[in-house]
Amino acid sequence: MNLFIQQNIVIHSIRVDGISNSSVLQIGSAGIIKPLSQLFNTGGFKGPAPQAEFSFIPFIPLTEPTA
Repeated sequence: MNLFIQQNIVIHSIRVDGISNSSVLQIGSAGIIKPLSQLFNTGGFKGPAPQAEFSFIPFIPLTEPTA
């Protein structure tokens, strides 16, 4: 079965709050989206990373951009 879809999409603004390695952002229609996950050890590491030490993480306020 063939399904043909014609679309006209206008996006004035889009906000993405978070993205991860397995995220998919789809706008419009797609035939088939096949999930794919690959993990590579490109650094040749032999064990886990050492535990990070966080004593203080400063809060930095972000302001709206001005035109």
